[in-house]
Amino acid sequence: MNIKTIYLEEVNSTNLYAKEHLDEIADRTVVYTYKQTAGRGRFDRRWKFIGADNIYMSFVLKPSKQLLPCYSNLTQYLSVILVRLIEEYELTPKIKWPNDVLINGKKVAGILSESTIRGNELSGIVLGVGVNLNGCKDVFQDIEKPATSIALELGHQVDKDVFLKKLSSNFFLYYDKFLSEGFTLIREEYLSKSSFINQTIRVSGIDRITEGLAVDVTVEGALVLKENNEQFTTLWIGDIL
Repeated sequence: MNIKTIYLEEVNSTNLYAKEHLDEIADRTVVYTYKQTAGRGRFDRRWKFIGADNIYMSFVLKPSKQLLPCYSNLTQYLSVILVRLIEEYELTPKIKWPNDVLINGKKVAGILSESTIRGNELSGIVLGVGVNLNGCKDVFQDIEKPATSIALELGHQVDKDVFLKKLSSNFFLYYDKFLSEGFTLIREEYLSKSSFINQTIRVSGIDRITEGLAVDVTVEGALVLKENNEQFTTLWIGDIL
């Protein structure tokens, strides 16, 4: 598989670079760097640079001019692809809704999707991912939420070039099938790899915190909670606390 790539020696953010150069970057291009100075995650959270031996990359995608519902599930698709790859290293990663990847309850990867729409047309999607591949224990001490790296869990370093190439090729291997079938393609696997199903959780939404038993994820990728009053609530956006 011949994947188009753009390597940047240093950049503020691969997502930001891809969005700024969207018109000149071809569909299905991977933008990556080993020094990202101002990475961002969901809700504009800062993604800390923890060294050059980690993964900072973005997929540039231009599937159509129309914004289709399944595009919002691309982050969940990528989380499943990432889990499959980490499992090849004999680890047991889990997905925290909607798309964080954890190992032993600690965050190892985050994903951010950003769409650019001009007028009524979709110009493209930039799907960014940061993976703590070889970060040492010290770099995570001042991070608010528990985090780890694949190397810490394995007890040895991981070849970043091999990992990046595998992640890129695995993503595009099933990409067209995902565009055709949407979240239903990965839903069962996503549920089986989840860290939250059948757990009582609290979810911070746009205007309130919802607490309940996580019972399902819909065919559109939304989280279904059963609250204490036996009412079922469907959440489309939020962060599990």
